[in-house]
Amino acid sequence: MEIICSLKFSTSNDALYILTGNALVELKTEEAASLYRITKDRQNQLLNHETEHQDWTRLADTVRITEQNETMEHTIHIYTDGSKTEQGVGLGIAICVNKKLTHQIKHKLNNRCSNNEAEQTAILKALHTLETIKLDSNTPRTVKVFTDSKITIFSLKNAKNRKHLIEEIRRKTNDLEKENWHIDFTWIKAHAGNSRNDLADKLAKEAIKTAKCVITKFR
Repeated sequence: MEIICSLKFSTSNDALYILTGNALVELKTEEAASLYRITKDRQNQLLNHETEHQDWTRLADTVRITEQNETMEHTIHIYTDGSKTEQGVGLGIAICVNKKLTHQIKHKLNNRCSNNEAEQTAILKALHTLETIKLDSNTPRTVKVFTDSKITIFSLKNAKNRKHLIEEIRRKTNDLEKENWHIDFTWIKAHAGNSRNDLADKLAKEAIKTAKCVITKFR
């Protein structure tokens, strides 16, 4: 499935989960069984849903999901949003370091992207942007990522959800934590008076009207 257009960060090959010959046999067996079920179903009725492998041969990476009112202080707050309208699809990101707005990002996506894909791509792009932020050596590398997408939060929690973007978010988060970042994800209610979250929403809508990725940094 075609997903994202013109994103600059790299992603790993999501299909290559196979580490041993035995795992390959198991996946091929499941693939054959799925194909049989699809073929059988098509003989009886038109499928209107995705058919996926439900069981994989390795455990999913995990990420931390916290409540919005959790008391731990975070050096960096990241607000992400996606938007899909008849005019197109876009994402928006607002990043604050020590409560000061430092980055605004808006990026137009392929029109075939769903709203959920836009929401999740915003998170993934924000995580890649995090690598470019320089902090003093004595500043805690703690990050809270806010999203108003409950589907994304539930998907990250669900170890059986192995969709590509969800797996890429998990993988990138774990890679960053190996570099001593501490990253939490939390749901935030949309249009509830949080100015930074409203900014991310505004940027996502503006991105639909742009032809490229626009990053604004503040000193």
